[in-house]
Order: sequence, then structure tokens, then C-alpha cells
Amino acid sequence: MSDHHSPAAGSLAGIRVIDLTRVISGPFCTQILGDHGAEVIKVESPGRGDVVRAQGNMVNGFSWYFAQFNRNKRSMTLDLRHEAGKAVLHRLLEEADVLVENFRPGVLAKMGLDDETLRAQYPRLVVGRINGFGSTGPYRDRPAYDFIAQAMSGFMGVNGPADGEPMRAAPPISDMVASQNLAFGICAALVRRERSGQGDIVETALTNGLIGMMGYLAAEFFATDRVPARTGNDHPMLYPYGLFRASDGEVAIAPSNDAMVERLLKALGMLYLLDDERFADNTRRMANREALRECLTEVTETRSVDAWIDHLNRAGVPCGRVHDLRETFADPQVQAQQMRIELDQGELGRIPVTGFPVKMQEAPAAVHHPVPRLGEHTREVLAELGLDDGELRALEAQGVI
Repeated sequence: MSDHHSPAAGSLAGIRVIDLTRVISGPFCTQILGDHGAEVIKVESPGRGDVVRAQGNMVNGFSWYFAQFNRNKRSMTLDLRHEAGKAVLHRLLEEADVLVENFRPGVLAKMGLDDETLRAQYPRLVVGRINGFGSTGPYRDRPAYDFIAQAMSGFMGVNGPADGEPMRAAPPISDMVASQNLAFGICAALVRRERSGQGDIVETALTNGLIGMMGYLAAEFFATDRVPARTGNDHPMLYPYGLFRASDGEVAIAPSNDAMVERLLKALGMLYLLDDERFADNTRRMANREALRECLTEVTETRSVDAWIDHLNRAGVPCGRVHDLRETFADPQVQAQQMRIELDQGELGRIPVTGFPVKMQEAPAAVHHPVPRLGEHTREVLAELGLDDGELRALEAQGVI
């Protein structure tokens, strides 16, 4: 742990992170670290900074898209193409515990920070990096975005209706998963460093993260050598499990085993279906899915979504309403879990963002800093490094900060 102690509480208090990332993969990772108390210094290019600062819906000239991924950070500007900028970066790394970057493979090495140099000069430093495909292999130099990762990981190929085209997930899921994986990897490396005194280089890739999430779909492919078919909102291995039509909309019902299916059919007053040889076990229910769907829908469409959710939950059957985001953030359970929080951005007012998904009793995640303005903390951070006013003015005159 570095000698520099952040005033923030949290499990990672006292850990200093130098964040060279931009867009989503990377910034989401460093925000997670900051949420748990790490001191995060976001290093941005002078003039425009992270491109997301100018994207999405702007409110009072401020991007709420940027706010979603950049709380709990300080921002400084630094031109890393300039030798004086690289020298400042080295001074930052001398005081740092973690460096996070999401450049294409090899870019950091061109700045003079190849893996060997990092290990030799900063043996306790944990380096975290995110890229599209990993830093080895024939695709290492390809550009990649979430949509490409969703396509090439097989993720898109298993989503969508059986008779339709492959379907992407709407959120930038590969960026988010890779960021969460990297945050975990960095924390694991920091635990190891406490024991060994040695840092590590931790890498995640957008495509690898989604492949790692294929779960039972990958297991079934390995077991059968058959590519899983797209099944839309139906479960690929269980039935009944999916969306069912009620009188005023759709209800999601998810009985995951025979006992729960029996519970569902009892709640629907349809236990007799288990005596029908077409529906006697899961294998036969899967083979006769459309016939069973028709039987169930005759009953489910007689009552409202709310009525079924109340009735089925009391019967111990997992079910829920398909919410849009307005309904999600108005839901009393979501509110009780504080999954919508607000950042106090001073004259910009209060900005809503999603809350903390990891709940910890002794050292909970918290908002330690609002979202920084571009370069807001440049002089403050450099003064902490020991640069005097003359050095700061010289860097400003050269356009380095």
C-alpha cells in the first residue's frame, strides 16, 4: 500500500490508481475501484479529454453519459506524446499502486512503458489493461468495440428469436464485463502483493469476457458439439421458462426444476398436465414446447400481470414484470437497495447515476468525489508530486498540461 492515504473510507482506501483509460471499458473499472475507496487520478489529454465528455445527452453542457462512469476520480490533463508529459507520468507511477490503461496493445510500450520496464522500474505496481482481443494472437492489433465483441464472442449468435437474426444486448455489456473482470483481477493482484511485495500485469479483453460468460451454453456445445440454437426469451434447456401472456401484458416466469414446475402448475390449477405424456418430464416438455405454451397461455391470459405476480410469488414460483427503466427506478425494491443515487455537482446541480451493486457492511462503497471537470485537479496533483509554481508554468507554456 502506498504512503499516500486518501481521505476516503472503503476497502481500497490508501490505494492510488493512475487511470489512463477512456470511453467505457477502463473508466467503469476505475470507478469501481474509486467507489471502494481507492484514490483515482484520471489522466486526460489537454483540450478535449475523454471523448465521452462530449457524448450523450448534455445537461448544462455536461454529459450525463460521462457522469455514469467517472465519479470518485480526480482529473488532470497531461500530453503523453510530449517527453515532459511522459516524465510527469513516471513521477505519478513512483507514487502509484495501480496503473490502468485501455490502449491498443503496444501503445504503452511506444511511450517507453513496455512490460519489462514497468516490472523493473515499478516492481510493486499492479498494471491493469483492457483491450479487444488480448495482447497475443492474430487479432491483437485489431480495433474492437462492444458490438464487435458481442458478435465475435458467440454472444450475439445465441441471442434473438429462433427464426430471426442474431441480436446484440442493448447495454455495452462487453465493456462492462471486462471492466468488472479487471477490477477483480486488480484486487486479486493487490492481495498477492501484500504477501509477496510483487506487483503484476493483469489483462482482460472484451471478447474474452463475453466468452467467459457463455456458461451452460458453452458447456452444452462442448458436450454435444452442436451449436446452441437461438431461443429468444425461452430457456434453451428448460420449459416452461420464459415470458407468458397475461390479460394486460407479459409476465416472466422462471421455474428452474421439476419441483418448481409442479409448484407452477399447481398454482395455475393445471397439475393434470403432468399426467399428459407430452409434458411428463423436461425432455418431453422441451420437445412439445409450443403445445404446452398454448395450454398455459389459455390460463395466464385470464388474469393481469399484477395478479399473477402476487399469486405466483406467494406460491413460491419465481416471476416478475418486464420493466422499462422508468419502472425499474420507481420500483420500491430498487429504491430500498439504493440503485439510483445522486451526485452533487455544485452549480450543475444533482446528477442521478446508478448505485453500488456490491453491498459491504464494514466498508461500504460510497461517493467520495463528484465527477471531475476536465483538468480540475491538474495543479493539485502535480503540487502533491512536489512540482513548484515555476515547473507548473513551464508545463502549461509547453502545452503539456
